[in-house]
Amino acid sequence: MSPASGPPVLPMMAGTGPMPSGADWSYEMKWDGIRVIAEVDEGVCRLWSRNSRDVSGGYPELLGLANAPGLVLPAVLDGEIVTLDENGAPSFGLLQRRMHVRDPRHLAQLINQVPVSVRVFDVLTFDGKSLLDATYDDRRGLLDSLDIGDPFWEVPPAYADGDEALELSASTGLEGVVAKRRRSRYLPGKRSHDWVKVKPIQTRDVILCGWHPGEGNRAGRIGSLYCGAYTEPGGELVLIGKVGSGLDFAMLEVLSAELAALEVKQPPFDASSVPTPDRRAAHWLDPLLVAEVAFSGWAGDGRLRHPVWRGLRLDIDPESVVL
Repeated sequence: MSPASGPPVLPMMAGTGPMPSGADWSYEMKWDGIRVIAEVDEGVCRLWSRNSRDVSGGYPELLGLANAPGLVLPAVLDGEIVTLDENGAPSFGLLQRRMHVRDPRHLAQLINQVPVSVRVFDVLTFDGKSLLDATYDDRRGLLDSLDIGDPFWEVPPAYADGDEALELSASTGLEGVVAKRRRSRYLPGKRSHDWVKVKPIQTRDVILCGWHPGEGNRAGRIGSLYCGAYTEPGGELVLIGKVGSGLDFAMLEVLSAELAALEVKQPPFDASSVPTPDRRAAHWLDPLLVAEVAFSGWAGDGRLRHPVWRGLRLDIDPESVVL
């Protein structure tokens, strides 16, 4: 392989939109990691990042792809470097510990502490022949036939049913699904709606623990609601987030009437979980009312990510709302 001059191909990017359906589409998991183009030739593997940087030196355990028996060289693959948490879900937070390390001694420790692998989802060159003009189905068929033969490289499955794939994504803690048009070509460096990112919608019940005054067109009204849940049945009530999105003025009127009779002087959870300035402005509630929110996942501090209001759940006992 000649000295590095830049990646052989820039990665194709997906657009964002609703889930497409029908026989024209295939569905793959979306991985929360670092996108890489793997260039393999003459017994050497080189990894290129999305911004055209050679990151091979940061992931020495991945370079064994150069000796994979199933590849006919030269070959170029598209994939995502991931590291998994204790639950087996990709963790971008953990992966950040590897992203900028190049010192061999430090890397030797991190290889065991923060192991990485690659999820391969496309093959762009094989036996020196470009596959950019081949259809997704043809490229995927070739990829599925390969015996990569390295524990650090994996070809995850594709799915025929988008809704099932999205449900699986949500249940396993993944970022969502990428729907790919079966007849589409690979468009280097371009964002195309032949590939569509779809994020899962998770929902859960929360206990309304207080509200924070709004600003602007919500001045004098509820701006956001403090959400809680019990750590376990009969356990401690803890703050798990704050929701304001999805509340329209009609719902704010309903909530104002429902919450007026529930106000108390002290927060029903540990007050230190709310910054002092917010605590002074907040109105606290007896934790007797349950609502449902949609959210995109959990942040590292145990709070809901991007919660959106869905509605009151007057049929739910707050004591049953547990993490």
